Amino acid sequence: MLTLFKLLGNKRLFFLLMGLILFIAVMGFTLGPRAGLSWPEKFTKDTVGFVQYIVYKPVSYITGFFEDIANLRSLQKENEELKIALAHYTRDKARYNSIEQDNERYSNLLKFTDEQKARNKDYEYRIAQVISVSNDPDNRSLVINLGSQNGIKNGMAVTSDKGLVGTVSHVSNFTSTVKLLTTLDPKDPNSNAIAATVQGNENKSFGMIESFDSDKGMFLMTKIKSDDPLKEGDTIISSGLGGEFPRFMVIGKVVSRQKGSYGLTDTAYIEPATEFSDWNELFVVITPEVPQ
Repeated sequence: MLTLFKLLGNKRLFFLLMGLILFIAVMGFTLGPRAGLSWPEKFTKDTVGFVQYIVYKPVSYITGFFEDIANLRSLQKENEELKIALAHYTRDKARYNSIEQDNERYSNLLKFTDEQKARNKDYEYRIAQVISVSNDPDNRSLVINLGSQNGIKNGMAVTSDKGLVGTVSHVSNFTSTVKLLTTLDPKDPNSNAIAATVQGNENKSFGMIESFDSDKGMFLMTKIKSDDPLKEGDTIISSGLGGEFPRFMVIGKVVSRQKGSYGLTDTAYIEPATEFSDWNELFVVITPEVPQ
């Protein structure tokens, strides 16, 4: 019995020594210089690589999916911020354009009033806002925001920065009605003809603007003498005769001239200087002849 235990003990010691020797040999073989891997190492590496592929590939997909979601949320937030910025830019650009147009318009109005003051220092131009416009073909008129409280009276001339518009026909405390020149009619006893002349030839030219041809969109100037120097392209202004309209108010340009009905005087078609539409501001002309 004792001999058997000794034998088994010697075998265990033997296997242990053989295992240790084999382990040292494998370690020496592995760590030593060699051209390639052994088949156990290849098998181990391939196994580990396959396991990594099986495990890490889905993990990388899942990780990438959540990263894409995070990027998508970030992109959506950025797009919302860009949309808000674009809306602000559009609003600010529209506001800037409106302010720029207002500044340009006010600059033109100031230039107009300065020119009129230099031409005739006795006239005062009071700026008025247009409240409403009547498109009634039989009684075209508009309403401005100046009335008797502002010194406005019936018969005062109203002009834009381009040309004569009409005359004040009715006045209330805070508003006034302006009758447009497009309503001129020699058959109407309440229609006042305009004594007109050619700018630059005020002492040589004369005529009367009594009517407006709605089909042609032009004034008809009559009573022009045959030796009058009036010609196409001339600027027609009010002469101030008769006292109904102040002097030097621009009316329009001569488009054509022809003989009158009886051949004694000529007539001319005058294209209005103003378009009689889309007004924002107008001027009421205050003259010394009109009591304040």
